[in-house]
Amino acid sequence: MYSIIWVFLASCLATFICTPWIIPKLERAGFVGRDMNKADRKNIPNLGGFAIVFGFAVGVLLAIGLYTFLGTFGGHFSPPLILAAFSTILLMSLIGVFDDLFSINQFIKTVLPLIAALPLIAVNAGATSMDIPIIGAVDFGILYALVLIPIGITGASNVTNMLAGFNGLEAGMGSVACLSLGIIALLTGKTESAVLLFSMLGALLAFLYYNWYPAKVFMGDAGTLSIGAVLASAVIIGNYEMAGVLVILPYTFDFFIKAVNGFPSSNWWGEYVKGKLVCKGKPVGLCQTIMKKTGGISEKGLVLALISLEAVFGIIALVLFKT
Repeated sequence: MYSIIWVFLASCLATFICTPWIIPKLERAGFVGRDMNKADRKNIPNLGGFAIVFGFAVGVLLAIGLYTFLGTFGGHFSPPLILAAFSTILLMSLIGVFDDLFSINQFIKTVLPLIAALPLIAVNAGATSMDIPIIGAVDFGILYALVLIPIGITGASNVTNMLAGFNGLEAGMGSVACLSLGIIALLTGKTESAVLLFSMLGALLAFLYYNWYPAKVFMGDAGTLSIGAVLASAVIIGNYEMAGVLVILPYTFDFFIKAVNGFPSSNWWGEYVKGKLVCKGKPVGLCQTIMKKTGGISEKGLVLALISLEAVFGIIALVLFKT
């Protein structure tokens, strides 16, 4: 437990120091994105996900160092397993960087995560048998590695990438998701999963300080895709996939609303009217649905509502899967 705290603190400190250092460099290099949900819609430094991935890497590598040189975590720690997950997550962050820089074709962006899942497939991560509600235990055999792992990495990364674009939303919801699954990992003795989740939690909380309303930096796809990759990798190597499914349900709701509307690449934001964001047309995502139902809501209120929704599903997952 104490080792996990050190891992969390290291990732948090690394991102907290790195973020203000990288913000002006991103701005000077022209890596900026328009803040669509403000009256002035000014440009904000983008690609801040670099700082998140850096902090996450510091946490994971510290955990491996503690195990290798001090014997921390005892015999319940597998460096090959966590390094495979680490490789998958770094590959997803690299895909995010390329997408931010070059706007990758949607088909290619769907295929690339399948390749990123290869390290987890190579080490035969996870157990082939899953307990599915109502149905019970199902053994997927070789299909688990060849089909379910790639689908899990691709699906989780894409849904966390889609529910984004509001100050503090991605880091806030990601923090709650990581905390919920991280507590389950600790309570069930899934050490490798806990390392991944608390490393990302520390990085996200530190980044949230700079990303909260009004945001000084955006994380970009490098950050959003990494969040999904961490969540998926953690539940795969920890063998509690159904808890992961519960935790990403708010993201899934948003995915289906956007799917029905043809995955819009524009007009997903709110119209700024007297301090509130309103949706005057048909909602094309979960955020606009909340705007419509409330008759207009502040950006900070919208983000807090979604973080609260994520917390509800996190608590449900914790109650159902803590033992």
